[in-house]
This record gives sequence, structure tokens and C-alpha cells, in this order.
Amino acid sequence: MNFITTVLAFLLALGPLIIFHELGHYAVARLCGVKVLRFSVGMGKVVWSRRFGPDQTEWAVSALPLGGYVKMLDARETPGVEIDPADLKREFTSQSVWRRIAIVAAGPLANFILAIALLAALAMAGTSEPSTRVRAAAETSAAYQAGLRGGEKVVAVNGTPVASWPEMRWEILQAIVDKRDARLDVAQPQGGQFAAILPASKLAALNVESDVMAALGLEMALTRPVIEQVIAGGPGERAGLQTGDVIATVDGKPVADGMALIAAVRASQGRPLALAGERGAGGFAVTVAPVFDQKAKVWAIRVATSMIERVTITAGPLEAVAKGARKTWDTSVLSLKMIGKMITGEVSLKNVTGPITIADYAGQTARLGPEVFLGFIAFVSISLGVMNLLPIPMLDGGHLLYYSLEVLTGRPLPERIGAYAQRAGMGLLALLMALAVFNDLARLL
Repeated sequence: MNFITTVLAFLLALGPLIIFHELGHYAVARLCGVKVLRFSVGMGKVVWSRRFGPDQTEWAVSALPLGGYVKMLDARETPGVEIDPADLKREFTSQSVWRRIAIVAAGPLANFILAIALLAALAMAGTSEPSTRVRAAAETSAAYQAGLRGGEKVVAVNGTPVASWPEMRWEILQAIVDKRDARLDVAQPQGGQFAAILPASKLAALNVESDVMAALGLEMALTRPVIEQVIAGGPGERAGLQTGDVIATVDGKPVADGMALIAAVRASQGRPLALAGERGAGGFAVTVAPVFDQKAKVWAIRVATSMIERVTITAGPLEAVAKGARKTWDTSVLSLKMIGKMITGEVSLKNVTGPITIADYAGQTARLGPEVFLGFIAFVSISLGVMNLLPIPMLDGGHLLYYSLEVLTGRPLPERIGAYAQRAGMGLLALLMALAVFNDLARLL
């Protein structure tokens, strides 16, 4: 079942992004008066097609699902074949360089617009995120040395307000990549604020592929163990536990949070436990006998409890669009910085991922719920836009490089040089794909 979910989530994530990207090219080509011969989802041999519209554009599905293309009327692709005089003005290479730039740039731009729209929609709908409150850190950690003792709430990082843990982590990641201090504006539980500095020297030693927050000693604050769900037929239901119960003690010993409750249940080895706590305005006391979960290989009482402090973040339409645009920009810039660091050897090439890893993450996020899955799609859309803008022949960025040189020199790139560049680009893309698949398989193994 997980495999089927992963495959479906992968197709649902990547398919619409490819279509949206190609629709960007198609829409601007039509606006510029260029004749579109084929719109294909997928590469290689056409397996299904239909023709529509006055130009009888062929809408096709091709064999290889990793990509797509818009085929326009182009004299370079049919040398020696005379183009109908009525279509000469609609041929791609006869367009001005600025129109060609607009048509090529429209694909990546469509991906960025889609990402902004998804992120804005999520912000307006409201998302439940872990709060920025931290719990007590080890004395040897960077967080402790910066003055954090547990219970404090981070309100800004390097001057940028943060309302959730993912936002805080994102700002710290940017500080790591930029090799600068991370200045945390911290609100204390008893009132008052102070600045906690995570020095660049500490951040520089971190691997961005790892859990950087844990490495710094930054851990999410845990909440009291509140019962959020009672599994039907489980020991908790049979004992009389109810949704909303707050468990205060186990066998007379206080439990501070959900992790402490889990630890007590797992350590019971099936021995009945006396649970007591708060229920509404009163209290409760029950005895529950844990059962052994064969799948997880642990003792359990089959209830779900709150674990971390959460906040619901919402935004109005204008604020949501602004947040979506800023997140898209920041993610794009960070992606380019990471690519630069991979080229210079500062970051491992293991960060290059391919379709297998994307499919794995698609399946994982789909199982976590629609909010997480849509956020993942937005991230992939940004990545697709950035990747296509790289100045590599065969990609949109390579064509934009050609046209930029044409703007500067006043004449198009010689066909012979363009042909060599296309071959080099094809070879480079093949190497990148091989590296990505190798990294994907290495992760699985």
C-alpha cells in the first residue's frame, strides 16, 4: 500500500508541475503569435495524442514521464523544408529576441507563480506548526552557551520575525549557508527579552544535510500529555480514557510531557498502570494494561497524546501572497547558493537528488496530510524553476544565455557553436541524472 501511495503521490506532484511549466511556454508563445505544433507531457515516443484548435495543435502524452515539451514551428528543425508563406511570421526564430526570451522564460516563471499561489493558499487557510518555544538544552550545546535555558520563545532570527519552528529553522539554515551569526531575539517565560547569539564559528561546523537544530541544542518544547485520540478497542478505551484528558501521574509519579508518558508505558512490560489527571473541571483515575504492539515492537495503550507546543498561523490575502513570494525568493536564492557550494566543493554532491528521492518524499508527505503535501509540491515547483534557469544547454537557462549573448552582440549564436553546446549540455545532463540516481539508490541501500 505504501508503494502505491508513493507512486500516486509522485505522479500527482510531478505531473501537474510539468504541465504548468509547459503551459507557461505555450501561453506566451500563443500571445506572441508563434504557431505551436505539439504540447507533450512526457518525453520520447508519443503514446497518445489528439489535435485541437484552428492550428490543429497536437496534445500528446509521451512514453517517458520525466519532463515535457512544447514544439513550435521552427525552421531549424526542418532544414530544406519550405514553410507555408502564411506561417512565416509565426515561425519561432523569426520572432524578435525579446519575444523568444519571454517564451523561454515563461516556463520557469510559471513554476514560481504556482509555488507562490500554493504557499499563499496555505497561509490563508492557516497551518498548525510547532511553536518556537525551546526546551532545556545540554550545557555543552551552542544554545545553552547562548543563554537559552528552556521555556524561552524565539520571536526573530537576524531581524526576521518567526512564528513557527520551520520558519526559525529556515532562517538559521540561511545563516549557516551565508556563514554569519544567527541572532535570536528571545522572549523569556517570566517576561523580558534578550538576544542569543549563535556564532558563525559554531554554525560553520554544521552539515546542512543533518539535523542542524538538534546539533545546536535547539529542541521543541514539549507539552503536558493531553489525550488527542483514543483508538477504538484499545486498552485506553477499555480503561475509560477520553479525548481531552490530561495525564498528570503514572503510578503516583508526575509525568511532565508526552515523551515521559510514552517512556513509562514502554517500561511497564505489560504491567497495569495507574493513571490519574484532569478531566474538564474535575479529575479522573483509571488503571490501564498496556499491550504489545507487534509492528512497532513496543508496549502501548493505543492513545495519541500531544507532544509539542503548536501554533496556528494564518494570514490575510495580501500578507499571504507577500509571504509566498518571499519564501519562493528565499528558497530560490538558497538553492542557487547550495549549487554554488557543490561546485566549489563546500557541500557534498550527495545533495544532488533524483526522481527516486522525490517519489519517496512525495509518498511521505502525502501520508502526513494535504497541508504538508501541498507544501512539498510548492518546494518541488521552486526547484524545477531554479533548475530550468541554470545556464546549461538543453535547459531553458541555456537558451536564455544564447539570447542574452544575442542582445549583447546584436547577432544570434552561430549554429555550429550552438550544436556543440547542445551536445555538451546533453552530456552534462546525463552525468547529473546518473549522479542523482546513484545518490537515490545509495540512500535506499
